[in-house]
Amino acid sequence: MATKEKLYKNLPRPKLNRAQIAEIYRRLSLERPAPETELDYVNPYTLVVAVALSAQATDIGVNKATKDLFLIADTPEKMVALGEDTVRDYIKTIGLYRNKAKNVIKLSQMLIDDFNSEVPQTREELIRLPGVGRKTANVVLNEVFGQHTMAVDTHIFRVSNRTGMAPGKDPLEVELNLLRVTPEEYLKGGHHWVLLHGRYVCKARTPECYACGIQDICRFTKKTHAP
Repeated sequence: MATKEKLYKNLPRPKLNRAQIAEIYRRLSLERPAPETELDYVNPYTLVVAVALSAQATDIGVNKATKDLFLIADTPEKMVALGEDTVRDYIKTIGLYRNKAKNVIKLSQMLIDDFNSEVPQTREELIRLPGVGRKTANVVLNEVFGQHTMAVDTHIFRVSNRTGMAPGKDPLEVELNLLRVTPEEYLKGGHHWVLLHGRYVCKARTPECYACGIQDICRFTKKTHAP
């Protein structure tokens, strides 16, 4: 296994110093003292399903699709008993629902067969589950098990590069950079703070720099002004 030194050696250098990065997290943490995923779930298993379903879909859309589903299928056994066709009917309002329904049944069966119906607590085991990638695994590890992971989605990728706090050309580079520069005390909620800031303030097309609490630190050069 590669050492941290080797993993970090060739990463792009942050454009902010550690004090500036710590101040970003301090301010974001004050805005949202208790950050958590906006996906609705009732236990670790349903969070795995919800995050897997959220690929190329909004959290709001996933929550609408899973609201009734999780009432009747909140364990791998119940989900498998429903069957792929029924699961597909519940989630047909979200993108790629046919393939996602297949994966939900397959991952549920694997949890039963290989993990005694318990959600595993390592990334290596989680990504064995059909439809579960590194981002999904990192969300579950952080949200449910309190592990220090960074689940890099489009929002986190954008904010990390725009601010200069953790640049990278791909999600893995950004993830590793964030893990390297994020102060220990902010690692538990770190990816939530950055994600929510990207979702509601540092938006893709038109960032609301005029309403941004970290705009004086951010290295983004095309800052916007109030309309």
